[in-house]
Amino acid sequence: MSKKSIRQQFADTMLDVGKEDPNLVVLVGDISHFILQPFAQACPGRYYNVGICEQTILSMAAGMSKIGFHPVVHTIAPFLIERGFEQIKLDFCYQKISGNIITVGSAFDYSNLGCTHHCYGDFALLKTVPGTQIIYPASTAEFDVLFRQAYKNEYLTVFRLPGTQHAQEFDTDDIHLGKGIKVREGSNLTIIPTGPHLKTALDAVEHLVSEGWDPEIIYLHAIRPIDAELLLESLYKTKHVCVIEEHIRSGGLGDDVLRLANGINGLEFISLSIPDEFVTTYGSYEDHCRCVGLTSQNLINKIVGTFTSPCGH
Repeated sequence: MSKKSIRQQFADTMLDVGKEDPNLVVLVGDISHFILQPFAQACPGRYYNVGICEQTILSMAAGMSKIGFHPVVHTIAPFLIERGFEQIKLDFCYQKISGNIITVGSAFDYSNLGCTHHCYGDFALLKTVPGTQIIYPASTAEFDVLFRQAYKNEYLTVFRLPGTQHAQEFDTDDIHLGKGIKVREGSNLTIIPTGPHLKTALDAVEHLVSEGWDPEIIYLHAIRPIDAELLLESLYKTKHVCVIEEHIRSGGLGDDVLRLANGINGLEFISLSIPDEFVTTYGSYEDHCRCVGLTSQNLINKIVGTFTSPCGH
């Protein structure tokens, strides 16, 4: 596993792509200055610190895109997605303008700063506007590959960068935008994790096997576009599905999976996600995960306690 943070990989990727593509422009909201200095020095005139003006930074980026640049807008998730949502909706998506948003903070990475710095409804909010892609890369390789695949396409692509990685290494040839990765083949249970919680799923496998389950693990680094074909193949086979996501239950990946599963007779479903309420715990990121049940032990308890046993009892 890379010891490099995904945020550092973001800066390194901007430098590499910026040297190759004179139309790449980076705009930041008073964040990540130090790690982006190599880009600023190598690509003069293409790095802007707009400050704490999220609506303005998005409108600026949309204007740059309109005249042929490939803008990247970067700051903390709730400020950019929630505070700047009107500009996302009108300046980018309504005008059918492409661009890139790269957030940090994920759902509650800024755990000690409370709700002002939390953003656990971003998937749901972004799904309400056509023309968006939602990418959740939880390793450095995923971000680098997926950014290069997406940054100059016709969509507004939002990358949610988590502070924690899942520790699984993928061959870069297996990373494709909109395609899930089957991490483990199984027969009677489908676990669909996204973000860092691929590790949560993998940590539960040994115990689940001892209980008679044979988990198939399908990891999704794209919420939109979703890999419907891969998911449906697995759901028809196993008839048991658990989605693990660092997002509120309403409007998250679980809702998408349920819509896909509609019509599969006898399918059983559970969701490990953030309850539809504010997370008021103060503490570490791990404290927050324990508080809302995003742990391998809770995953085991939910599956064993909820689903019909594969052993018939």
